[in-house]
Amino acid sequence: MRAQFVLSEIGVGLRRNLTMTFAVIVSVALSLALFGGSLLMREQVSTMKTYWYDKVNVTIYLCNKNDAATNPTCAKGAVTGQQKKQIETDLKKLDVVDKVMFETADEAYKHYKEEFGDSPMASTITPDQMQESFRIKLHDPTKYKVIATAFAGREGVQSVQDQRETLDTLFKMMEGMNVAALVVMGLMLVIALMLIVNTVRVSAFSRRRETGIMRLVGASGFYIQMPFIMEAAFAGLIGGALACGFLILGRYFMIDHGLELAKQMPLVDFIGWDAIATKLPLVLAIGLLMPAVAALFALRKYLKV
Repeated sequence: MRAQFVLSEIGVGLRRNLTMTFAVIVSVALSLALFGGSLLMREQVSTMKTYWYDKVNVTIYLCNKNDAATNPTCAKGAVTGQQKKQIETDLKKLDVVDKVMFETADEAYKHYKEEFGDSPMASTITPDQMQESFRIKLHDPTKYKVIATAFAGREGVQSVQDQRETLDTLFKMMEGMNVAALVVMGLMLVIALMLIVNTVRVSAFSRRRETGIMRLVGASGFYIQMPFIMEAAFAGLIGGALACGFLILGRYFMIDHGLELAKQMPLVDFIGWDAIATKLPLVLAIGLLMPAVAALFALRKYLKV
């Protein structure tokens, strides 16, 4: 009988404040969708770092005869056979080095033509303008500075470049977008909490006569507060479910279908459905608990029991 009464009171409260309840559902859904999206973005960045850093090479570009006139680091001329041999020997002695690959000028020219053959500048480049290089695979890509410190400025070395620096720019941009999403999420959560508090206040005011009678007949404070808390929790749960739906649809249409990013960007290791599945229970739990806790604190002020 008590459970039936509580459920009936929840229905009454939701009907009386239908507009505000709808606003609560929408704001909770949007804020939690942003929250889940931020978590997924963070995991995507982490996945991409793991995927790409494992493929990153450090490249030591060697001086050629054209560099002697244009690059101060190659003022003594093109790299000699002895210098190349010494660089390779020293590289293989380093513990951080996993693998050393040498690329000739002809191989570099071939790779350049394969990648940029359609560009206007491709026809002006000749093999003798390309640089020989050592491509180094590291056990730990974060140890790039060990190579840079050991070989930058050495005779015969034009420059030491780490592909990770280029990737870091992309990752920092994605992390910046993630921070922006978190800020918007925080604002939406504040709005949702304010709506929940106002909804509870209006509901408590509209039913002040019923609650007064319940106090007179000896109903406990928890029993009187329960319908209001359940109303907020129910609205939050619907909002959490909608947020989960947004996340699932976003993954489906952006990566698998619709935009089909997985096909258009085959070199990007996108997060899978398992990552989505692990975030959905958290989103639902927050959607259920956040409004219930907010309602509980609001009732202490607006519903004296």
